Amino acid sequence: MSDCELQHGYIHEKDAYLNRLRRVEGQVRGLQRMVDEEAYCIDILTQVSAVTKALQAVALGLLDEHLGKCVVAAAREGDEAAEEKVAEAIQAITRLVRS
Repeated sequence: MSDCELQHGYIHEKDAYLNRLRRVEGQVRGLQRMVDEEAYCIDILTQVSAVTKALQAVALGLLDEHLGKCVVAAAREGDEAAEEKVAEAIQAITRLVRS
């Protein structure tokens, strides 16, 4: 069992990720308010872009943690474990690119 199965690679940054996600949550509530108050379309789109970028930053940080910790730990365990973690990473990257 790898270190990442016992403790996720991002755990040392957990508070930072939670803070970022809380900010995103606040931004989304702001978007809801803007729509409710019938704000100008371009202003709403600008905020949507900001939320999207913030979520992408979280995703890239988590991906970096996964590659740098979980994939590396699996590579130390052997080929089969490494192949599994690399396949997971490729699937995650594919989902991010498509979104």
